[in-house]
Amino acid sequence: MTLAFRLLIGLAGLMGAAGVALAAASAHGADASRLASASAMLLFHATAILAGVALLARGLLHGGIGLVAAFGFLIGAALFAGDLTLRQYAGHSLFPYAAPTGGTVMILSWLAVTLAAVAARK
Repeated sequence: MTLAFRLLIGLAGLMGAAGVALAAASAHGADASRLASASAMLLFHATAILAGVALLARGLLHGGIGLVAAFGFLIGAALFAGDLTLRQYAGHSLFPYAAPTGGTVMILSWLAVTLAAVAARK
């Protein structure tokens, strides 16, 4: 297993844990809808990263494009969830347009998965 795969798996685990923690915080906090959205993006994309690594390991996705997609899920979800969480707790954003940038990166990553599947050698 490559270093990139291990890194992605480890970070997906952290994303999953953070997603569950944010879900709990949103369930117990007043006006915490931002946290619920952040939680969902982390949990969905942690799972997508794990699936992407499994598909890459089996050769069902083009290696380079598939890795770009998996890291895009990681970066996009971190930007999106990080921005919403910071807005909830600190009252300001990570940086201007951080959440929409993260969302755009996640959309592009899903399109990259499509391309990686079409371009796979098997």
